[in-house]
Amino acid sequence: MLNPSLEQRQVRIEKLNKFEEMGINPYPNIFKPNTTSDELNEKYKDLENGIETEDEVIVAGRIKAIRNSGMFIDVYDTTGKVQVYSSLKTLPEQELAKIDLFDIGDIIGVKGTVRRTKRGELSIAAKEFSMLSKSLLPLPEKFHGLTDVETKYRQRYVDMITNDDTVQTLKKRSLITAEFRKCLIEKGILEVETPILQPILGGANAKPFVTHHNTLEMDMYLRIAPELYLKRLIVGGLDGVFEIGRLFRNEGLSIKHNPEFTTLEVYWMYKDYFDMMDLCEELVKRSCMVANGTLQIKYGEKEIDFSQPFERRTMASLVKEHVGIDFMAIETDEEAKEKCKGVVEVNEADTWGDLMVRVFEERCEEKLEKPTHVMDHPISSSPLTKTHRADKRVVERFETYINGWEIANAYSELTNPLDQYNRFKDQVNRREAGDEEANMMDEDFCTALEYGMPPTGGMGIGMDRLCMILTNSPSIRDVIAFPTMRKLK
Repeated sequence: MLNPSLEQRQVRIEKLNKFEEMGINPYPNIFKPNTTSDELNEKYKDLENGIETEDEVIVAGRIKAIRNSGMFIDVYDTTGKVQVYSSLKTLPEQELAKIDLFDIGDIIGVKGTVRRTKRGELSIAAKEFSMLSKSLLPLPEKFHGLTDVETKYRQRYVDMITNDDTVQTLKKRSLITAEFRKCLIEKGILEVETPILQPILGGANAKPFVTHHNTLEMDMYLRIAPELYLKRLIVGGLDGVFEIGRLFRNEGLSIKHNPEFTTLEVYWMYKDYFDMMDLCEELVKRSCMVANGTLQIKYGEKEIDFSQPFERRTMASLVKEHVGIDFMAIETDEEAKEKCKGVVEVNEADTWGDLMVRVFEERCEEKLEKPTHVMDHPISSSPLTKTHRADKRVVERFETYINGWEIANAYSELTNPLDQYNRFKDQVNRREAGDEEANMMDEDFCTALEYGMPPTGGMGIGMDRLCMILTNSPSIRDVIAFPTMRKLK
């Protein structure tokens, strides 16, 4: 016995064949509607109940409901619903025959006149139907939609057809990205592109995807960050550059991690990390406003207020407040290890900086629900950052947290080529000691710095996590059209 979907598919194929027997191509090359649901509702908002006009329009969309033997058909375009009324007494026989062959999921065109029913529903009184795409597979039952989570992400197209929230989330994401571009371009910062295939791993601490270039006979890496290429453009004389694009990190899957994700990276000449804080706040606030029309939003049950300046706290002060360890009063690695025993895991090779970061990440990070810039990280965790102008143990770096999640990372960029070379050497040593996420030596980047790079501020923003917050989405897979999925067995 065939499963219900296959049985329905066969019935629909038979209907498709009947269209062809009628001389109708069920998949025509072109059809041009002249209005949309939104436009109709705006233009005829004052049309009184029970009034029929002689205004003729052409609409198109997907059938999502058929009632009273085809007398009423709900057609949805990209802006909303259009109710189509079919007079079963006055329509020509050929048009009635088309209605009998319609199924939920079909995409049709309708020519007709505008009317408002006695019950107040704006409708199109159909005169002529066009089959634009015969749907061969049934949609999920309308009251429950696509309930299987795996199928929801694997067959995003079905999810979008049956769940308008998904469509609205993806539209908001597009608005957020466009607002980022608009803001940066207004400031004279140029959008550029940098290589996705890179010969040297750098710009972040992460495990890469490795591939092989056959002609060059060399391994290459899908980029974990565009940073070092973007900085080369600053060395070359561009005032400011940004790139919104995909990064690839060979790491786990979770509600806020996808191995393929999108970031904004921006570098701006004659700026420092304080300037980047201002820019971060402007970008977040503008994108929140364009997506939601307000700066006070909800994420789950939490209220998030973007109308106020973000808090600015040093990492050390947050650790002291939440854990009681004053790292700025600790002078040696051994003392730091002793203070951290019983608080976090302590390893023999740990440094003062390693432990401050670990304590912060494990004991403080999740507490940062309201927008907060966490400043002044240990130098050991920040190989591409200028040392702090007041304390050489830390660097001029901040990470921005919202809802306990890191959504931005920014520096006063390191421009001293000799310092940069030594920091790379330290990263190489860490890599040789087994740290797969440590940077490689990039001698060409050090060469670029030797030609001179002006004081520069740089920042990366995780677009996916920010979009989760701004669209109240519980999983990163909700804001990525096609998230990474396990292979079906």
